Amino acid sequence: MPALLLDGNPVHITEVCTSLALEIGMSPWASDVEVVTIGFGEDLPQLLPTTRIAHMRKATHALRDLSERLLEAHQLPETRHQPYLLLCASPLDADTAWQFAEVIDKSGSVPVTLIAPASSAASHFPDAEILNASLSRPQNLNHAGTAITVQRLEHAAYVQITTALKVSGQPPHPAEGPWQEVPDEPDGMRQCEQPAPQQPTPAAARPSPTAVTDVRGGVFPALLAATTDPSGLRLLPAATTPSEAGAAPGRDGQAAPPAAGQAPASEKTTAADDDKDSSEDGMRPEAEQRQAHDLHAPEIRVLGPVEVTGVDSTGHGPRMAQLAALLFFRPGRSADALCSDMDPASPWSSSTLNARLQGLRRSLGNDPAGHPYVPRRRSGDDPYRLAPGVRCDWNRFLQLTERALPLGPAGLTDLEKALTLVRGRPFGGKPLPWAEPNQQEMITRIIDVAHTVATHRTPAGPHHDLSTARQAIATALDVDDTAELLYRDWLRIEHAAGNRQGLHTAITRVQQINRALDCSMEAATEHLINELLTPARPTPVENV
Repeated sequence: MPALLLDGNPVHITEVCTSLALEIGMSPWASDVEVVTIGFGEDLPQLLPTTRIAHMRKATHALRDLSERLLEAHQLPETRHQPYLLLCASPLDADTAWQFAEVIDKSGSVPVTLIAPASSAASHFPDAEILNASLSRPQNLNHAGTAITVQRLEHAAYVQITTALKVSGQPPHPAEGPWQEVPDEPDGMRQCEQPAPQQPTPAAARPSPTAVTDVRGGVFPALLAATTDPSGLRLLPAATTPSEAGAAPGRDGQAAPPAAGQAPASEKTTAADDDKDSSEDGMRPEAEQRQAHDLHAPEIRVLGPVEVTGVDSTGHGPRMAQLAALLFFRPGRSADALCSDMDPASPWSSSTLNARLQGLRRSLGNDPAGHPYVPRRRSGDDPYRLAPGVRCDWNRFLQLTERALPLGPAGLTDLEKALTLVRGRPFGGKPLPWAEPNQQEMITRIIDVAHTVATHRTPAGPHHDLSTARQAIATALDVDDTAELLYRDWLRIEHAAGNRQGLHTAITRVQQINRALDCSMEAATEHLINELLTPARPTPVENV
């Protein structure tokens, strides 16, 4: 298809071209496509992790680049199959449109397509199909033999995406406070020594080669294989304490594991003690240091899909839970800010906000003194907020981890207890924009804690526990399955267990994730894989 022309509002034409640039620039199925944006998207080449997009300020520059590309294809025939897409959001002048038509007509076997406004290019591409960029209903595209609906990316959404990309590309801030105690990765093979030989696994218990083909679905079953049967895919039991010794045994006589994200029984029996401790030094966003003295106060859980004690999971419940999280993490906001934060694309009305606040107030109820957990505002200047007694699992996570990290291996119990609070990706899979910075901080902290547990639990010694190390890494991978630090920890765990098949499973996982993201593997991961897969050379013995 030499050209596809767009009609309609110029703003909508730009939005369609922007959407195509981002879609094709990141899609795995378009890895061979070379995209040239003309007059827009100047920041995309530096922001996107792929290198498919080139930006040209003027159409004449793109015309020259196209001519050079065709010359290259003539001299290097093996590159002729690579598509070349020109995206132009501004009208072309008549002379430039004519030159594009001439060059594209002579492109031969090189697939070249120009997408541009129809106003000035239609006369030079008489056979080109024209789509209306302003329509939101399906339109026939004869070349594809089907009806399509054009996708537009509004400028506000584009700014949000590019801002997020810029932030993600910035170097990380140095750790502060207790987080400076997160251990570095071990050097070389120092931590990967095998403490004890593993028993061979019966053939029937070995996983099939297809067990690792699903990249993004479910938990990591191979990671959770029991240490007594490294090649099996059974869920690992949680680390037991002396008080759990009499618990009902699971498979192979081991204690049955808790469900994903569920605390072990011993933690349930000590929940009151945990809540009591949290009143000593709990942390709160905005540095408010508000304490939860009421053990029966409602809790906002954000270390997974947002849940709030007493708020239903149906009807308006999920939105009220999100509103509660917003009030907790962003207290003191105005009504307009709350309405916009709850739905940036279509802000709530004041009546909707008041209705959800009333529903939340009824759901959370009152404290023992009779004061509502969602205080009523006495005047228009009063801030929207929650009562100081409302609890949050993120505060509890911070309290446990920041108390434990400076203790080194002695703090492992609290670190592992903190990981049991994690139920999945913080704020769920699609957080509201206001929550994205908080989500990223939580993900980073969870990865730090899981890495710390694995670092202390993997080497031989008094803290050696590969089952607990695996469980920590599995929890963090459910939160972020792209963090290669976790895969390196996983590789060290399987090597320490003598689990060759588990080692290859972890390698396959990280390779599949990188293929899905169209990214190269980190150098540290490649080095570790080569180190673990290369047999150790015996030390030469000199003849005396």
